Amino acid sequence: MKNIVVLVSGGGTNLQALIDAQNRGEIKNGKITCVISSNPNAYALERAKNNGIDTSVIKRKDYDAFEDYDIALTNLIKSKNADLVVLAGFMTILGKIVIKSFENRIINIHPSLIPSFCGEGFYGLHVHESALARGVKVTGATAHFVNEVCDGGPIIIQKAVEIKNGDTPEILQKRVMEQAEWKILPKAVSLFCDDKIKVIGSKTEILN
Repeated sequence: MKNIVVLVSGGGTNLQALIDAQNRGEIKNGKITCVISSNPNAYALERAKNNGIDTSVIKRKDYDAFEDYDIALTNLIKSKNADLVVLAGFMTILGKIVIKSFENRIINIHPSLIPSFCGEGFYGLHVHESALARGVKVTGATAHFVNEVCDGGPIIIQKAVEIKNGDTPEILQKRVMEQAEWKILPKAVSLFCDDKIKVIGSKTEILN
């Protein structure tokens, strides 16, 4: 049984999707053992507590140097015996030490079909604003491993979502979450816990 540590900063809707999937028995070989937040007031912490999941808080501003924060976050995750780290709306940049320490063991969910509308500055509503401004007909979400390139790690799963006439960034954001993010993030976590993701260079192969 793999220990899953989830990093959050806000409301925790993707965390809730993971908790719901776990409660339905869809993550057979893993268990969410800790939720770590960069924000002590994040509602995601309440979601964790309501489900009997251990919580911790680590704030970037409590550390003068980024490297000190990077080391502290790495040590905190290691202290939780994490086999897998999941970024579920974690709004603080990860440093090289934590990424190196958990290579191909950090999964992020991004609200677009990478490589479109991704990278530095593309987060939250900005992603959906950009998709609508460009006039694409299809968007979606991507579950991927994290490396030192922003949104550049090996892709695990993608799911497309149709863009409709009259969509606003808020409406599109909600549809992408409901139809893609909340479905593929638990699936990617389940595949990892079942040892069914093989990383080959910058790509992944999903094993049957």
